[in-house]
Amino acid sequence: MINREYIELIEETPTLNSKKCKLISFVIKSLLRYSSFTLMLFAWYLYDYFVAIATLLLAFIIIGIVRSKISNSVIPPSQREYQYSDKEIANWYTYREFCFDEVD
Repeated sequence: MINREYIELIEETPTLNSKKCKLISFVIKSLLRYSSFTLMLFAWYLYDYFVAIATLLLAFIIIGIVRSKISNSVIPPSQREYQYSDKEIANWYTYREFCFDEVD
């Protein structure tokens, strides 16, 4: 017997062309990547390093949940098993939510 199951090809991560879309994607990528450390430094400045460490742990968990929620909402279901960087997640999100009509 011949196996007739076909493997679907992976959709490429969209490339963004307009400056508006690139800026939105950059802001989302930066928030996903650096916000937990920024919040930790802010807490360390205002309070002490025990609060800063607790803030870092809490922010790391919350940003992980937000990253997962964003990636599960915009990445096609057949591709969710692959690992994506913050830039790729931001590109998918920007493409699906803000710049769907502007990409070739």
